[in-house]
Amino acid sequence: MLGTILIVILVLALLGVLPRWSHSRDWGYAPTGGVGLILVIVVILLLLGRI
Repeated sequence: MLGTILIVILVLALLGVLPRWSHSRDWGYAPTGGVGLILVIVVILLLLGRI
């Protein structure tokens, strides 16, 4: 249950930092890479049963 909630929150954060939105257009792709890395780590921990 906790893993599912974390994945949903991280996917929403990933969509929020995409450069197509007006507030994040000047940021580039750096925040997207950071949030994507955290999402990959959470998915791996979820698959390994650590969360």
